Amino acid sequence: GSLEAVKAFSLAKSISTGQSKSFFVQQKRVLEKS
Repeated sequence: GSLEAVKAFSLAKSISTGQSKSFFVQQKRVLEKS
């Protein structure tokens, strides 16, 4: 879906900038728990 595309784009953007890397790591852990 388009939402997944937006998430993927945001993730790629954050990784390329390196500013929100830790944020996405935390989000991944939260998603894995639930």
